Amino acid sequence: MEQEVVTVGLDLAKNVFPVHAVGIDGAVLIRRKLRRAEVISFFGKLPPCLIGMEACASAHHWARELMALGHEVRLMPPAYVKPYVKRGKTDAADAEAICEAVTRPTMRFVAVKTVEQQAVLMLHKSRDLLVRQRTTLINALRGHLAELGIVTSVGAGGVTASLKALHEEQERLPDHARSALHGIAAQLRALTSEIERLETQILAWHRSDETSRRLATIPGIGPITASAIAAAVPDASLFRSGRQFAAWLGLTPRPHSSGGKERLGGITKQGDGYLRRLLVVGATAVMRMARKDASRQPWMAQLLERKPTKIATVALANKTARIAWAVMARKEVYAASVA
Repeated sequence: MEQEVVTVGLDLAKNVFPVHAVGIDGAVLIRRKLRRAEVISFFGKLPPCLIGMEACASAHHWARELMALGHEVRLMPPAYVKPYVKRGKTDAADAEAICEAVTRPTMRFVAVKTVEQQAVLMLHKSRDLLVRQRTTLINALRGHLAELGIVTSVGAGGVTASLKALHEEQERLPDHARSALHGIAAQLRALTSEIERLETQILAWHRSDETSRRLATIPGIGPITASAIAAAVPDASLFRSGRQFAAWLGLTPRPHSSGGKERLGGITKQGDGYLRRLLVVGATAVMRMARKDASRQPWMAQLLERKPTKIATVALANKTARIAWAVMARKEVYAASVA
């Protein structure tokens, strides 16, 4: 009797997709390459089975397409698949490793995102890109003005001061310098307008999403961070605990052990760097408030007395991530404990 395919490893690419399929006893039944146009028809002919893929570009799209055909699809971080590669780096070896890794009971999977969640994350990524470009322009404008003896302060106020100084001092600036600086200023204004447009759309989605609104009740998490977490983590149950969620964000210390001695190093910085950065920025704002009024957050004030500000801020970001997981898992709003 011919065996049925039960597990498939699919290595995603732009045009050619290596496939490695096994039966219930682990015997290899299919090892081939598919053209992009052949993927849907090939899997449409297979009985419902488990399909593993690395969580890389286009993975969520293909996961939705294959799930619509009745298959069970699981996405895995590429770093967790790499140890299962038995030989040199080839597409066929990657597909075989994916096929084996997807069946491991200890494997951690990535939730398949909806089209809407991916679209919201695109808003975030676009905004983040434009913010970094704006920062580059601000630094360039401030640096060029300083070369001409016009020094302005740093921060948000410094941007306004730089633009004001450019306007007031333009008559004494060389023609070429004035032309270059006005070009930078024009790009700066255009970027700011586009960032505001994207933030308006993000805020509208935040207000319409229940999970995002619940996350925003946590101190240090505003609409931007809340909507990013809600879109990036569609299923909090994939994490067993808040600590595992914080570890996924790279906010937990890296352990070092040797000779029976254990010590903790800096944070791992693995996982989603964008979410981690948003949480740290939010924690920084909360820490700043705690410095002004220690009575509101006594434990933060005590932490700042024992630890440097940066370490205390990261510790608070870790705690915020754990609270965020609890809010998502329990579907409740944040309720601060009363001391």
